[in-house]
Amino acid sequence: MAGISPNELHTSRHRLRGLLRRIVRLRTARRLGRNEDGAAAVEFAMVAAPFLALVFAIMETALVFFAGQALETAAADSARLIMTGQAQTKGFNQSKFKEEVCGKIYGLFDCAGGLYVDVKKYNSFASIPVDKPINNGNMNTATGYDPGGPGDIVVVRLMYQWPVYVSLLGLNLSDLNGGKRLLLSTVAFRNEPYQ
Repeated sequence: MAGISPNELHTSRHRLRGLLRRIVRLRTARRLGRNEDGAAAVEFAMVAAPFLALVFAIMETALVFFAGQALETAAADSARLIMTGQAQTKGFNQSKFKEEVCGKIYGLFDCAGGLYVDVKKYNSFASIPVDKPINNGNMNTATGYDPGGPGDIVVVRLMYQWPVYVSLLGLNLSDLNGGKRLLLSTVAFRNEPYQ
């Protein structure tokens, strides 16, 4: 140690310690990089939320389409009561006709509080409105009941405000305020010449 000063010895030791620390950190980083314990859990955590959101959105979309089809079937079956004159000859009013509709819909709908039934007579098929009864995000709930007589053109509309819970990536099924979608079923026909 004859040719090295104490200052140089201290500096060399300090450099050696720094080099050893970097080597240890590098080895630790490499060891952690190669260690795959828990990697599957981390990957699942990153993928689970979007996957579950997508699954729920698909299930809700399918349920909305299924409910719409159930409403279409009920409208077609119920409209037949008017088309054949059964509703007119039995003296149905709007509430009695709604009861008949509700007898064909069960399970999916709050028929008593949420289903709207609109039956109107028109002069021609061209005069029937084709737009949805929505104004500024609210459903127009003004309904009537005029089943007409033999040979009249009649439109039966069933409307239901279906709640929408999942909106994913800007895709939202709701078209009404309050996160609801209007399910609308329309049947247009000419009454048969019943007696």
